[in-house]
Amino acid sequence: MEELLAEVVNVLVVIVEACGAAIIIIGAVWAFARFAWVGVRRRTTAAFVPVRLTLGRFLALGLEFQLASDVLKTAVAPSWEELGQLAAVATIRTALNYFLSKEIAEERRQVEEDQADGERADVTSHGHRGATV
Repeated sequence: MEELLAEVVNVLVVIVEACGAAIIIIGAVWAFARFAWVGVRRRTTAAFVPVRLTLGRFLALGLEFQLASDVLKTAVAPSWEELGQLAAVATIRTALNYFLSKEIAEERRQVEEDQADGERADVTSHGHRGATV
């Protein structure tokens, strides 16, 4: 019975790892395409922030899937060595995810601040929001 469970878990590990890798690859391809498009149309630094935010979200999600596969690997009768490896990998991936999430939140805050500044400038220059000359 334990052997059957181990086989099922091994298949699940491969599926979850593949999903994580697919998410990261899709995010990277999407970000590159978006980067090229934005680079052709607008060459301001602020134009690239949404691209970075979206790529960061894909990376964070992909890392979560990779961490889930690591946890699955130790689901059936783990050895102390496997548990130690899981602890090390989980710590590294969790730290990466934490700092990535922190950077995403900071970038998002900056984008919202810039948008609010733009709206205030629009209100100031036109007398009230949404007015056209």
